[in-house]
Amino acid sequence: MSNQLFVCNGCCCGRTEKGNAEVQIELLKDAWEENSLTEHVKLSISSCLGPCSMNNVSLLKTDNNRTWLGKLTKEEHYQALVEWALDIANRGNEAELPEVLESHRFQPS
Repeated sequence: MSNQLFVCNGCCCGRTEKGNAEVQIELLKDAWEENSLTEHVKLSISSCLGPCSMNNVSLLKTDNNRTWLGKLTKEEHYQALVEWALDIANRGNEAELPEVLESHRFQPS
């Protein structure tokens, strides 16, 4: 399977003591289990993906694309990651990034 969602939970991401928002790991894991998403999109909670200045970073990887997202601070951002995975499960390569995540795209340097 080539569709993957990498969610950083490393040195900065999710570290509330550093002023960053919590990473909604349990929300994601529960949604993956409830919707049987693992067969369509592998969820990987990782150590540092960098860049730390973008904090709360995720990488959406498909056959056709790599989409980097940063500054995911709200529950709605993590719900949108679930929406994206559900869209992949239903429409495959035709899936689109939810609108709420568009402004969080970035290109790593």
